[in-house]
Amino acid sequence: MDKRFADGREFLRREGRLLERRLFATCFEGAPGGRVVDVLRGYANDDGGFGHALEPDKRCPASLPLDVEVALQAMATAGVVDLPLARGAADFLARVASDVDAGGAVPLADPVIEGYPRADHMTEWTYAPSLNPTAGLVGLLHRLGVEHPWVTTAAAWCWARLDEDLPTDAHALREILVFLEHGTERDRATAAAAKVRAALDTASHFNLDPDAPEYGVTPLGLASSAESPWRALFDEDVIQGHLDRMERDQQDDGGWPITWEPPGQAAVLEWRGIVTLENLRTLVSYGRLEAP
Repeated sequence: MDKRFADGREFLRREGRLLERRLFATCFEGAPGGRVVDVLRGYANDDGGFGHALEPDKRCPASLPLDVEVALQAMATAGVVDLPLARGAADFLARVASDVDAGGAVPLADPVIEGYPRADHMTEWTYAPSLNPTAGLVGLLHRLGVEHPWVTTAAAWCWARLDEDLPTDAHALREILVFLEHGTERDRATAAAAKVRAALDTASHFNLDPDAPEYGVTPLGLASSAESPWRALFDEDVIQGHLDRMERDQQDDGGWPITWEPPGQAAVLEWRGIVTLENLRTLVSYGRLEAP
């Protein structure tokens, strides 16, 4: 086993939360994906949504679309879907969409977060219905094979927005690529992906340069596996440069650092576990690390 991989594994065993440890076991050790779903149930609420700081930048127990997205991504990573749980989440999203009355779109969060510790960036902008997270949620539900009326309505809303000017923030563009990758209109998606790539050149929070010191979405954040269709959006030397940077950034404790300020030390470790698992999966996929 590659020592760097083993160091990352030990960091997750020592510092990671149960969800990332279970995901690691599923991705690399042959553990059943249902064990990941068992963990997700602990974050579920009676309204069908997910909360309880599943996304660690706010410590709010209430259900939020942002936490639903993390739950759906965990199922996708584990290669398993609990349909009742996923459909319940879609029911929750439909109710949120109805409450905000924006044609099917949902916001990342809700003012309820203001009663709990949260990162400085979790402010009013997260209350606006937008492509971030609506597009990503629709894409993940498509990927998981979940049929629901909200998915159809929200997908139509996303396509209507894509026919207009694209967002100028890389996080929203990343959500759009999730939507395009897993949707059913392939020719339309190919054309839209070219527009997204062009928009990235001037998007805020996008780091094309592997040596950029500040926080930002990188090409590997958009093409996290070697098989991603979005790998082709970037020159291969750019991909390899970001892989070099990812390898260099592994810390002496085996984990990877983060470049923003979560609301507390517990959240810092939770995020480091999330990022460490993501980076291990990426480096293995691209052949930079050898897993057992």
